[in-house]
Amino acid sequence: MREPAARLTMYGVAAAVFAIDRFTKWMIEMRVSAMDSHVVIPGFFEIVHSENRGAAFGLFAESTSEWRTVLLIAFSLVALIALIVMLWRSSRLDRKTAIALALILGGAVGNVFDRVRWGTVTDFLLFYIGSYQWPAFNAADSAIVVGSGLLLLDFVKFKRQPARTENVS
Repeated sequence: MREPAARLTMYGVAAAVFAIDRFTKWMIEMRVSAMDSHVVIPGFFEIVHSENRGAAFGLFAESTSEWRTVLLIAFSLVALIALIVMLWRSSRLDRKTAIALALILGGAVGNVFDRVRWGTVTDFLLFYIGSYQWPAFNAADSAIVVGSGLLLLDFVKFKRQPARTENVS
């Protein structure tokens, strides 16, 4: 892929993730009150309306520091700039890595948008089994996890080396 086309494609993937994230959060914000819970799969999955004041999985949500939101936004902006720069060089990346970074960028922009605008991030997907519950998350979080998973798989995969042939004389 030519460099301008590669950039446009990857930024387009990031924009699509952001749009999907904003649409799904908007739907939840408009249709599900903070106290509502809609069971989708009994004993496993619900749609909820949760506002996360912290970072991923609610980290720092209980912090009372007035700097919490400012620091979370600042760290997020640094990460966004790094992702934008990496994607700017997308022609130098293999396609899977570029897509992974685009997914992470789109998800990060979606969550930073919420945090800048409202000081919280809307989460709504809740998975659980019995009393064991995964923290609620959203479409942006899903894109970040999938993108990170693709990067991890690419990093740990075993690359096949050509078989060595030895000359026996």
